[in-house]
Amino acid sequence: MRLGMLSVVPAFLLSTTSQSALAEWGLNITEGVTSLSQEIYSLHMIIFYICVAIAVVVFGVMLYSIIYHRKSRGAEASNFHESTTVEIIWTIIPLLILVVMAVPATSTLIDMYDNSDSDIDIQVTGYQWKWRYTYLNEEIDFFSNLSTPQDQINNESDKGEHYLLEVDKPLVIPINKKVRFLLTANDVIHSWWVPDLAVKKDTIPGFINESWARVEKPGIYRGQCTELCGAGHGYMPIVVKAVSESEYEEWVVAQKAESLASQEVKEMSYDELYALGEKVYATNCLACHQATGLGIPPVFPALKDSPIVKGSIDDHIDMVLNGKPGTAMAAYADQLTVTEVAAVVTYERNAWENNTGDTVTPAQVDALKNK
Repeated sequence: MRLGMLSVVPAFLLSTTSQSALAEWGLNITEGVTSLSQEIYSLHMIIFYICVAIAVVVFGVMLYSIIYHRKSRGAEASNFHESTTVEIIWTIIPLLILVVMAVPATSTLIDMYDNSDSDIDIQVTGYQWKWRYTYLNEEIDFFSNLSTPQDQINNESDKGEHYLLEVDKPLVIPINKKVRFLLTANDVIHSWWVPDLAVKKDTIPGFINESWARVEKPGIYRGQCTELCGAGHGYMPIVVKAVSESEYEEWVVAQKAESLASQEVKEMSYDELYALGEKVYATNCLACHQATGLGIPPVFPALKDSPIVKGSIDDHIDMVLNGKPGTAMAAYADQLTVTEVAAVVTYERNAWENNTGDTVTPAQVDALKNK
């Protein structure tokens, strides 16, 4: 499902432009798949129709007065100056309208901020430019990265159905369970927005916002970061996968097993490390350092013929693990496993004609990380 509803595209555009190349033209908010989102939608429509009714009455009276009480017909303006009756009327009527609006709005706001009695608590942390999901009840922790192929982004191939709205690991939640989201950020302000869930909250470093959702039917629901958070702002989508409770329990077991396996320090061949490193680089490093390894100087330096890449292996590993303070180079110690770090360092030291011949093992990374 796209992010807007009531997709309307003019016919003349369809005749001259490929429909797949057009962004959706949403004219209304989405009704969503949660009771809260539907409550918000109903409130929105109530207020909208009240505003329409007010506009019809006000502009109707104006048009009637302009047409039938115009000067050319000999009409003379009446004087309502300091009319107590008129002042009471134009005070009471807006007051009643505001009360009619305030009652459902207050009820909806109370529901929106009721984060109590949650079944599952998930911490959502924004990074440049990815999301981290920590299941506080289950000890599950992973990063969710954009998975749109780089050749689509570079206009070298046709765009996919969910262009820039697809990830390698979606957030998985069970249906009919109240899920509380605790939202924060690691670096700059982001905003976690999933229209179908009626959740849109800023994620602010050093501060925790809260929201919640109870999805009532299985499905995949997509969103985006809606805070201008840097050059990769458009590359941090959100994908929420709502599944049955039994399927969720199976996923939890699988995730815990995968987490344990990822912590193992195992031997890998150069070819295995290089192939894995290429994938890790494409997911985590390519946006800044580019597919060519030439970077975007001076903010994102080149890795081809780089003194870091061709220098000490320990310094290279340390740079990946701990980043470089004061620069855009982030620390990946918490984001990548020791195997992934070993793989990406091996790849960088041998790609783009660097050809150092070095093979970095997970054991080397583990020893340096623990040191």
